[in-house]
Amino acid sequence: MTPGRRLYAGGMEQPQLVLLALLAGLLVGAAVVGLVVAALRARDRSLAQTSSEVPEGVEAMLGAMDDPAFVCDTSSTVLALSPAAEVFGVHAGEVIASEELKRVSRVARDTGSGIAENLRLRRGAAPAEPRLVAVRATPISARLTLLVLRDITEHERVEEMRRDFVANTSHELKTPVGAVSLLAEAIESAADDPAQVRHFSSRLQAEVTRLAALVNRILSLSRLQASDELRDVRDVSIDEVVTAAVEGYAIQADAAQVTVVRGGTKGLWVRGEPQILTEAVGNLVANAIAYSPVGSKVGVGIKLDDTVVEIAVTDRGIGIPESDQHRVFERFYRADQARSRRTGGTGLGLSIVKHAVQRHGGEVRLWSRPDRGSTFTIRLPMSEAPDLESVRPKPRRKGRKGSATTPVPAKGDTA
Repeated sequence: MTPGRRLYAGGMEQPQLVLLALLAGLLVGAAVVGLVVAALRARDRSLAQTSSEVPEGVEAMLGAMDDPAFVCDTSSTVLALSPAAEVFGVHAGEVIASEELKRVSRVARDTGSGIAENLRLRRGAAPAEPRLVAVRATPISARLTLLVLRDITEHERVEEMRRDFVANTSHELKTPVGAVSLLAEAIESAADDPAQVRHFSSRLQAEVTRLAALVNRILSLSRLQASDELRDVRDVSIDEVVTAAVEGYAIQADAAQVTVVRGGTKGLWVRGEPQILTEAVGNLVANAIAYSPVGSKVGVGIKLDDTVVEIAVTDRGIGIPESDQHRVFERFYRADQARSRRTGGTGLGLSIVKHAVQRHGGEVRLWSRPDRGSTFTIRLPMSEAPDLESVRPKPRRKGRKGSATTPVPAKGDTA
């Protein structure tokens, strides 16, 4: 090759080397920048995972939640919470008091996935009643866990009540329905014997009455359990409630040769539904009559205890053993099965009393000793006596012959 050709070739090789060097520099620089960016991102992720600071937006989300919820760290210290969480004793900056909540949080954080459990937690300090709470724990970082609580006590109670109610009702209805069926067959087979027909007819009538009473009690209890609200709330005179309840069972008392005696403070009022309260007091009177011996007395007393109206129904009957006293308000429970069947009891009366009184913001108390009798006391919040003059209708003016006259509209008024 001639020197001129070598020079030309050398002149062509020098720019190529420069370009290759620039390209290599760019590649190395890009790699270095990528490594730096990756390192920074890894550092940010590590800081986010190990930080105890609540991520942005979480506190705002918790503030808008109706359910109890909170975020805690590895030491079970609450960092942020919803307003409803304090009901379960959870407070910002404090360690979770519940060991069960600590355990659920720890398991979710260790496994790195959300878990859900149903726990028994107290709403407030003891002796508050434990509540059934659905708890879901979700890790939001290596150190932070979000716990959301939902009180499902009422839901579970209603479901259990529904199952028990259906089972108990089906069982209780079988007896009178079966008796009615058998008596109808007996009447048909004894069609040629008028005496037998009358005998079976009277028994059939008794079973039908018992069945009707059971159905009515079931409907009353279902209505009380179906809603937490009263429909026709008004000022109710306790004197009128007790009078109606006692008069409603006067025939039963005469038949059982039991005297019902009233006494106590008069002129007391409460807020509620007169019909429900009358039925509640009436059930206590009916029970007292049914379980009292012949010739005894049943007392119905009224008194005011500070701001609470007490209606006590006392009998001198067989009494209730202490072991059964905590169950007498259960549906279909009968302390004395044989006597209850004989007197036509449905086992629903005291359950109706309990739910009726609870709907009115009150409670029922029981004192009883075997062979000494029982006292059931309804306690209701007192209300002020209404101004009867303002609600009493004004008498209309009489005409010359005693007829009522229509008021003449004033000038400018319309009739």
